[in-house]
Amino acid sequence: MIIGIDDTDSRKGGCTTYLCAVLVDDLKEYGEVSTPRLVRLNPCIPFKTRGNGAVSFEIKTNTNAEREAEIKEIVRTQVCELSELREEGTNPGVVFIDSNVLNENREERRGILKRFYENAVREVLTIEDAYRLISELHFDYFGLKNKRGLIGALAAASFLLLQRNYRKPDYYDFTYELIAYRQKERWGTPRVIDETSVWKADAATYPLTWDTVDVANGKIVFAPHSPCPVLFGIRGDSIDAIYKTYKLIHTEPEERKMLFVTNQGTDFHLIRKLETEKEELQDYHSYILDGVVGSDPRTVEGGHVVFSISLSEETLAGIECIAYEPTKGFRDIVRGLRAGDAVTVFGSLKKKTLNLEKIEVRKLNLVIDKNPRCEKCGRTMKSAGRLQGYRCKHCGTYRADKAKEVIERVLEEGLYEAPPVARRHISKPLIRMQMRMEGADKKIHPSR
Repeated sequence: MIIGIDDTDSRKGGCTTYLCAVLVDDLKEYGEVSTPRLVRLNPCIPFKTRGNGAVSFEIKTNTNAEREAEIKEIVRTQVCELSELREEGTNPGVVFIDSNVLNENREERRGILKRFYENAVREVLTIEDAYRLISELHFDYFGLKNKRGLIGALAAASFLLLQRNYRKPDYYDFTYELIAYRQKERWGTPRVIDETSVWKADAATYPLTWDTVDVANGKIVFAPHSPCPVLFGIRGDSIDAIYKTYKLIHTEPEERKMLFVTNQGTDFHLIRKLETEKEELQDYHSYILDGVVGSDPRTVEGGHVVFSISLSEETLAGIECIAYEPTKGFRDIVRGLRAGDAVTVFGSLKKKTLNLEKIEVRKLNLVIDKNPRCEKCGRTMKSAGRLQGYRCKHCGTYRADKAKEVIERVLEEGLYEAPPVARRHISKPLIRMQMRMEGADKKIHPSR
């Protein structure tokens, strides 16, 4: 049986991964429990809590109906007890799926679950979408309040099913995270973490582990600041490296820890917008867009940096892109752009403005237009009027067009990213691209 769970936490506390860790430990006496999955859903959804994460795991036991009923009751009880039900935005959902669900109508069911998982990460789904699929495939479920968590629960369960049943383990790109949890009496108090040990541990295992620290900004970033049960989380591509990091870090005593397979650090939320596609861009979606910088970047109130890009489709022209103040040094890269640069931007759209996560400078504009100089006296010529060319007031000479001058640029072509301190859970660090030789023809500038 596969169990998916979502929306049990709130901005004030709780954690769906903690509830999952408790259940995985409690249910081991009932059968073999898989490594749980942590699925990050659409990061743009306005009613998300913190990281918009859902969880799932599989338990293999005998087919005794009473045994299954007992397991489901344990899940229901823990969800009721550990969910932040007093908070308005907490709407838990749980889905129970027979592990053999794909044995019948295999390709059709795979397609249905594949679309639902992908849409949960990239699109905006409704609770009705989840109910429709649950009804169609006859899944058992449980929910509280408006049950919105059924969307994430179903997506997380689908991710596990698809990874387990098809092709090879990397049917979808995945990474790992080892999460350590605080003792209950410490929840809501300042975390006790020896930062020196964190820096040493990171130096010992980077880049097989990543986003533990932010070197450029001198901060550790693997521990949250909220009153949730999480002590810290170590992310990476190597389980051995993750546990090596864990053993080198000194902190307050933990209650428990749990390793998750996850879609974090994969960029799976991004939609590649092709020039041939005519539909308009939509808010609460994340895109990869090719364009040309239409205006020199400007710094606005709050320290945010804004510029516009023109896309090839006229109906999509004039998108503004923004690097927010928390992206720190990434803004200096953005400030180095100028009109005419060919770029690819990566980020999420809200109110027709793209929140930048990465940017690729594909081709720098090395030419500037300047008023021409007089061939006789060398003075700079002045405009003779709108669309009337240029004239030297001293010599009376005339030239129809501006002069072009080749300039040097400090900014280099290549891929750049927001730093770990401002990175979304699901965004792929450039160091992963570099290690996997993705875009081997591109120059990659990791944030460290």
